[in-house]
Amino acid sequence: MKHTSDTSENPAANPEGELPQRVLIVEDDAILALTIEMALRDAGIVDIEICSTTEMALVALRTYQPDAIVLDVHLADRDDGWTIAELVRSLGPNSPRIVFSTGAPRDIPEDIAELGCVLEKPYDPQTLVDVLREPKRRGIISRLRSALT
Repeated sequence: MKHTSDTSENPAANPEGELPQRVLIVEDDAILALTIEMALRDAGIVDIEICSTTEMALVALRTYQPDAIVLDVHLADRDDGWTIAELVRSLGPNSPRIVFSTGAPRDIPEDIAELGCVLEKPYDPQTLVDVLREPKRRGIISRLRSALT
């Protein structure tokens, strides 16, 4: 289900410290997804897409090109949401920011958890907004590339 009121085709990321323009919410709990959407809209983000399955999320990554992803790692259709995170990682240094949303953070493999911030459910949606305002964490590969250039 897609929720958007912004018709801009510019997927460029916002400067550090600002909220992303396009957010993909991958969450199979409809009430939680709508709660997250409302908090993001209240913060000023208007271009939001919600996916409830892994397959929908994979399609959205290709077509929607989000700046950030709020990712539930235990979806009803598959119990390994980190598959999506691994795909995002393969997109390189300009890949969308990942915020993991889970009731079982210890279930996320350590190398995958390092790809983004992990919020343990239940959490205050304002915490998510605050995390999205923080500068994007740079992975070890992009830090090494920067050091070598």
